[in-house]
Amino acid sequence: MPIEILMPALSPTMEEGTLAKWLVKEGDSVASGDLIAEIETDKATMEFEAVDEGIIGKLMVADGAESVKVNTVIAVLLEDGESDADIADASTPKPVEPSVPITETVEIVTPANVPAPAQTATTANRIFASPLARRIAANNGVDLAQISGTGPHGRIVKADVEGKTASPIAKSTTPAPMATGPSSDTISKIYADREYDVIELNGMRKTIAARLTEAKQTIPHFYLRRDIQIDNLLAGRAHINKSLESRGLKLSVNDFIIKACAMALQSVPAANAIWANDRLFQLKPSDVAVAVSVDDGLFTPVIKDAETKTLSRLSVEMKDLASRARSGKLAPSEYLGGSFAISNLGMFGIDNFDAVINPPHGAILAVGAGKKKPVVGNDGQLSVATVMSVTLSVDHRAIDGALAALLLNAIVENLENPVSMLA
Repeated sequence: MPIEILMPALSPTMEEGTLAKWLVKEGDSVASGDLIAEIETDKATMEFEAVDEGIIGKLMVADGAESVKVNTVIAVLLEDGESDADIADASTPKPVEPSVPITETVEIVTPANVPAPAQTATTANRIFASPLARRIAANNGVDLAQISGTGPHGRIVKADVEGKTASPIAKSTTPAPMATGPSSDTISKIYADREYDVIELNGMRKTIAARLTEAKQTIPHFYLRRDIQIDNLLAGRAHINKSLESRGLKLSVNDFIIKACAMALQSVPAANAIWANDRLFQLKPSDVAVAVSVDDGLFTPVIKDAETKTLSRLSVEMKDLASRARSGKLAPSEYLGGSFAISNLGMFGIDNFDAVINPPHGAILAVGAGKKKPVVGNDGQLSVATVMSVTLSVDHRAIDGALAALLLNAIVENLENPVSMLA
């Protein structure tokens, strides 16, 4: 029977996307691994490869189609001996509603030059299964990663998933719908006598709105605030930058903040935590996300193993991630994950603010501007110091108050004594 090609979930958080461009047309022959389309997610444009070989019988979704739900049929592939008559029933796009999280039904592709495993249908998080088997698994809440395929090269086929049921962990519950506020029609009536422009939301802005609404409604935030004297940091940064001039490198204050947070997470490992609904994940490496402003939205690229990297390497990596974030060229693996985030608005002159936690992170550090202020020293004498205010927003489900205080104290200690980060 014809093979339905479904709108893939190109990241664990993707729920819909735009089919930017077809790279094939009806009647074209394709093989596994061939590029067939360009798909825009809320973060970037990515290429989509064919999983099966055959002839493109029908394109169900046109170029430029927006808000195409994950698992919607976007094309039909004909196998040997099949004709257009076999796809009469597939005349309209049909979304397949999964009963498990999208991450369980991701359309995974594999390059044609990589040999498929002989005994198992999963290799390095890649799952080899027929579209029909995927649909049955999704409807029954079955985790394909737990199935051994009996098809060619270990591929999971219909017979492998029929009669299977979801494990208790795989089953998901549908969350109650979140309040969305007054409708646009209601708002327009309020401002009927005022002049305004209507700006349609793009995919990124919709995702930001949904995730931050979810975060504030479901995550019990609490906040810890500290003032940090950064004169030693600024002096050390100036000295290091002078020595780096010949290499064309220049460290920013943010590079020191990333390093300080990464080392603090190692000093207080219990705070390197992620809330996972029915359990905690305590990360061993310090994977630190850093908020980057882009046109119409925000990216949080993740610097992995930040505790192991020098300040100069952190600087180079952060500049590269920020540049590619602004041009929409980050891969999902570069902006998903991490346990901790940094949002720095100091360069805009903001003294202090409270940041919203980006789930599933356990905490986020909001960083304000460093400004000259009068301070009283340990000797009781009044002096002037450069003071930077920070606020740590914490998920109370994952991190308790005393533990968060230890984490923030470690961050402050690292920033006020930057030489310790060079040891």
